Amino acid sequence: MWKKMKRVKEFKSWKANETKQGDSLQGLIEKLKQSKDFVTYHHSGPTNCFLYYIKTINEQGFLHQSVLPILKNNALHTLDQIKDKIPVENITITSDLEEIRRKIMQGNIMIQIKVTDDEVLLIPAATVETRKVTTPEVEFSVVGPKEAFVESLDTNLNLIRKRLPLPELTVRELVVGKVSKTRVAIVYIDGIANMENVNTVLQRIGDIEYDQIIDSSFITQMISDNSNSPFPQLLDTERPDRISGVLTEGKIAILVDGSPSGLTGPTTIVEFFSASDDYYLTWHLASALRLLRLFAVIFSVLTTPLYVAILTYHHEMIPEDLMSTIITSRADIPFPPILEVIILELTIELLREAGARLPTKVGQTIGIVGGIVIGTAAVEAGLTSNVLLIIVALAALASFTTPVYQIGNTIRLIRFPFLIGAQWYGLIGISMCMAFFIGHLTKLQSLGRPFFAPLYPFRIRDLKDAFVRLPFNKQSKRPMQTRPVDSTRFNPKRANEKRDIDE
Repeated sequence: MWKKMKRVKEFKSWKANETKQGDSLQGLIEKLKQSKDFVTYHHSGPTNCFLYYIKTINEQGFLHQSVLPILKNNALHTLDQIKDKIPVENITITSDLEEIRRKIMQGNIMIQIKVTDDEVLLIPAATVETRKVTTPEVEFSVVGPKEAFVESLDTNLNLIRKRLPLPELTVRELVVGKVSKTRVAIVYIDGIANMENVNTVLQRIGDIEYDQIIDSSFITQMISDNSNSPFPQLLDTERPDRISGVLTEGKIAILVDGSPSGLTGPTTIVEFFSASDDYYLTWHLASALRLLRLFAVIFSVLTTPLYVAILTYHHEMIPEDLMSTIITSRADIPFPPILEVIILELTIELLREAGARLPTKVGQTIGIVGGIVIGTAAVEAGLTSNVLLIIVALAALASFTTPVYQIGNTIRLIRFPFLIGAQWYGLIGISMCMAFFIGHLTKLQSLGRPFFAPLYPFRIRDLKDAFVRLPFNKQSKRPMQTRPVDSTRFNPKRANEKRDIDE
């Protein structure tokens, strides 16, 4: 017991000494010296000084080419003289310990004239390792740009500015995460975006209290209006062309350093069913494909619950010609419809999850071969009917038509409450679930704006780019949902004029 108390006292004493040391520059240097990659270098010669840096995040070529030759060839005795000689921007002279700590960990070189000095010179010299810009992997499009975001915030901002070369394109940056110190950029077009929306985003991100922000998905969970809703309230995209497009509508983009995707908002439920291809194809094809996706989602959610409800409570709804086929397929099935459906639905979800977690080639093989083998074996063993197997397979296929991964996961999840409602009350149960989700969507908001627009509140003008996409010359106004400062995109009269060069 006494030994344990003694160890506790020793630990508290050591912790107090560590805290005391961490409150001074020398204490910070001693703490950093515990790391193998922290370099301490005493430069002697015309300029006598001490250099400190972390070599694993520091660009070594810059140090040897731009800093050391100047110190070697010039007699510099003050930090101001060194600052004037080194041809680098954003050099800082400071004694603020918190700023020194932050910039050293960001790859800055620290120069100190004397060991006892509290004032130091900080030279930006960070090296950033990132992959090159590649084609989109999640939101692949047949036509249109083939660039996707990467894990570098500066590269992602470059991809946006390349498409929107405007002085009004504003980037506000915050540092979030007590431990990770992650850079988060809020991007909007001044003069189009509503500043109330901008201030809402800035306030919510600034109020985040968490130790690490690794990806943009952390942000969307923390600043959503309703974190308990299964529906995503911010649109996640890896395409810079899509973010550039919504910025011109008056929306706001959120980019996180280290994340290959960005967030946009305020958003609506309809946006999750529109793909980038919709704006690169003719409006006839785009509208047809968008309606097909909406039908596929409804089919995916309601098909298996309708199967359970009809076979359990509403046999009279089955046509006579179809009744014999269903009776034959279910003659030897030992389970009720609800258990049969749940077994198949869980099997589909297992195959989907296994295919997503395994390496690409193995995952594709598991998905195809596993589905065929398990489906055939289940029918031959009499565990499920071939009719239901076809229905579940079509419902799973229809759920893949959603162009945004987030809403696809939501569709997969909400099928199960509909199945439970169908088992309890039949069609009435399905209607109750539908009423519940519609009521939930009407109350849901995205950054304080209605999520179920343009259906609720009903806005005819915004229907031009909702369930269908009308021609561009019919969309002279920006969506009302974002409350843009400038709601006019172009002059519709001039857009409808089609003059040849000789007229």
